[in-house]
Amino acid sequence: MIMLAVAFLLGMILCLLFGVPYIDFLRKKMIGQYVKDCAPEAHAKKQGTPTTGGVFIILAIIMASVIVLALAQRLSTEAFIILLTLLFYTFAGFQDDYIKIKGKGNDGLTARGKLLRQIAIALLPTLYMMMADTSATDVYIGNFVLHMGWFYPVFAVFVITGASNAYNLTDGLDGLAASTGIFAFAACAIVALIHGTAEAAIISATVAGALLGFLKYNKPKAEVFMGDTGSLALGGLLGTLAVMGKFEFLLIVIGAVFVAETLSVIIQVASFKTTGKRVFKMAPIHHHFELCGWCEKKIVTVFAVVSAILAVTAVVLNIKGIL
Repeated sequence: MIMLAVAFLLGMILCLLFGVPYIDFLRKKMIGQYVKDCAPEAHAKKQGTPTTGGVFIILAIIMASVIVLALAQRLSTEAFIILLTLLFYTFAGFQDDYIKIKGKGNDGLTARGKLLRQIAIALLPTLYMMMADTSATDVYIGNFVLHMGWFYPVFAVFVITGASNAYNLTDGLDGLAASTGIFAFAACAIVALIHGTAEAAIISATVAGALLGFLKYNKPKAEVFMGDTGSLALGGLLGTLAVMGKFEFLLIVIGAVFVAETLSVIIQVASFKTTGKRVFKMAPIHHHFELCGWCEKKIVTVFAVVSAILAVTAVVLNIKGIL
């Protein structure tokens, strides 16, 4: 538990330290966000805000994780796979951001291109688990064991890719992805510790700390956005931790905010294509609340509180053996 506290604090401190020079660099190079025409009118003022802040978040996470894992003598192959997966997702997200910046618009990688990259990267931890552990294809729902067999790779890739996209969709308001992510990764740290996977617990605690540090620069009015560089990577990491920590179904509770954001998009698209009507004023659902008159700060605060409640609920359900 002491190592988790050290990981959390080190992740936060490094992110705070790396943020200043990186944001200054982005401002000097005029590397800013381009706002979609379909976004709420209030978002026009965000045009030009520095983006790709995920670079210094991930740098802080990797450095802090390696240091604490080394101190705890947990620099294992499992830890290496988790961090390597995070790094690959970061590269994919950065490529998406770079194309947007270079093209001076909001069109990055194609949906198909992005998805193929996410699936390919998700195969790394999935195949590692299958080769390293004979019971890797078993999925646990509380005390119930679900034997998935050869269907497990499809399931694991779906969890990791789905988490990556869900977190990416949540990153639409100042401080939203960071504040909700703090509680989600904190819950992962505790659950991983309960499950005896110290590597996943330490890395999760580091992410929670780094996101708290990033929130200083990303809270309304944001000085920098994490961009797809951060959101794709952190979502992919969330799914990877769940797969390697064997709490895939518990992730539904931990990340229920992200699931709701994704479902709102799916419902909106399905409804419009089948009936020509929209269920929400705009999707993802945080934009719906914006158009209902909620200020950005209120939405972020409410979502963060809900995420905190879900995190506590998930830990309790896990301790009770329900999920």
